[in-house]
Amino acid sequence: MALSINQLAPDFTLASTSGEEITLSKDLLGKPCILYFYPKDFTSVCTKEACEFRDQFAVFRDVGVDVFGVSRDDIPTHLRFKEENKLPFELLSDETGKVCADYDALVPILRIPKRVTYLLNKDHKIAAVLQDFLGAEVHIKEMMDKIKTKSYL
Repeated sequence: MALSINQLAPDFTLASTSGEEITLSKDLLGKPCILYFYPKDFTSVCTKEACEFRDQFAVFRDVGVDVFGVSRDDIPTHLRFKEENKLPFELLSDETGKVCADYDALVPILRIPKRVTYLLNKDHKIAAVLQDFLGAEVHIKEMMDKIKTKSYL
């Protein structure tokens, strides 16, 4: 089961494709964001999801909502994936799976990330959550609906 609405999101520090580490409580202080967890770079559904976030990125950017993709892939793999798909947002590397586990986005035993998307408000409380292993496009549509109605504020 994913984390609950209104629950404070767990803090984390992860390496990003920007070359910097991202710490939720420091680098995103007072900012809403989307964290989407996904199984693996270069797989068909994960690529489709990343490209859909890319194609709709302006909707999120225009209201000041940062988007971050999180998987257990390492930074060199993320960099190739980001470049090949022309992604305008950062990918975060959770090689140990700890952050995925903290966000209840890790399949037990297999230890691969689940497909879970969280919208965090400016206080980093969970404003929306979607979990669907195969339905990546639903995540983007639902998050866009939340953003447009400002129900995450």
